[in-house]
Amino acid sequence: MEESQEIALTQMRKSIEKLGCSAGKYGDTTLKRFLIARSMDSDKAAKMFVQWQKWRDALVPLGFIPDSEVPDELAARKIYLQGLSEDGCPVMVVKASKHFPSKDQPQFKKFVVHLLDKTIASSFKGREIGNEKLIGVLDLQQITYKNIDARGLITGFQFLQAYYPERLAKCFILNMPKFFVSVWRIVSRFLEKATLEKIVIVTNEDERRDFVKAIGEEALPEEYGGRAKLVAIQDVVLTPLEED
Repeated sequence: MEESQEIALTQMRKSIEKLGCSAGKYGDTTLKRFLIARSMDSDKAAKMFVQWQKWRDALVPLGFIPDSEVPDELAARKIYLQGLSEDGCPVMVVKASKHFPSKDQPQFKKFVVHLLDKTIASSFKGREIGNEKLIGVLDLQQITYKNIDARGLITGFQFLQAYYPERLAKCFILNMPKFFVSVWRIVSRFLEKATLEKIVIVTNEDERRDFVKAIGEEALPEEYGGRAKLVAIQDVVLTPLEED
């Protein structure tokens, strides 16, 4: 690790303590994600880290969201977990045509945490090392106006930005219909530049080839040109250690 990074990490740990919290149980790789998200500003990174800790303590007191707390969202079988990409990133597929805006926002927010936590946890064997990234695939094929949920999309991306810094490797959006373009413009206003740069709206053959190459045929579902079967997230079983 470069000396400048070591200094920034040391300063960040001191700033966290000044804010009344501790980063003792977290390794440098975890703290570094917050530093990168805040352009290596140790004070801003410490503030973000403390906000994240308080948010986790309030929303995820068990350390994870069990299936039993998000039954309605899981019942739709709209999220799929496909194994690892060519670069070792877990691949999560969202079938937007199976999603409908939630009437229970607290449960929906827990569901977002549930799917992000489980996707990240599926990328390693053993304890978290702190720098796992995920690839998201948002498939808009066959969506109707009833499936449109700008609020839900904004919640998902804002959670990634505020509470899962440097966890998103790439997000591919497939089959975007013309009527959704205006919705995406609204959602985009709430996204940071760094997040927008990781989102690819697949519209031509070159982008589709890049999409297939990035994920790899072993993890990519058959309907997108790969060899894998779709696996609903609730059908993926992790060991207790992996869900820590």
